[in-house]
Amino acid sequence: MTSSDLAEMRELFLNTPIPLSTRIMALWVSLLLLGMVLWLVKRRLLREQYTPIWILAASGLFLLNVWPRTLFAMTRAIGAWTHGSTLFYLGLLFLVAICLSYAVRLSSLTLQVKNLAQEVSLLRERIESGGAGLNESTIQKPAM
Repeated sequence: MTSSDLAEMRELFLNTPIPLSTRIMALWVSLLLLGMVLWLVKRRLLREQYTPIWILAASGLFLLNVWPRTLFAMTRAIGAWTHGSTLFYLGLLFLVAICLSYAVRLSSLTLQVKNLAQEVSLLRERIESGGAGLNESTIQKPAM
């Protein structure tokens, strides 16, 4: 295959319209995701601090479905061959961002647990040694 054949094949993939059935399914999935996020927040199963990113994800899927030209432009911009590969790429970026966010939170919580364990150990040692010097003013409240 020559370079012109590959370029022609890429243009063929890029100019292929998204089937109506696929667009309808994507619309339902984005609306279902949005509804599920709101339901989880209402039931207090998803904290409010995580809500904006999931609402943005559902809205992004919805907007890419309503205005597919945006998806086509993004596909051309990143040099992908198909619209589906662009969606997978965006999904991968989203998952990496989520993993990074959880890693930052986990690091913070690990440090907090270590500090609390050290405080408990010191308090336990004071209690076992007869409670000498143990009163309200010497007990520090953990910073949360």
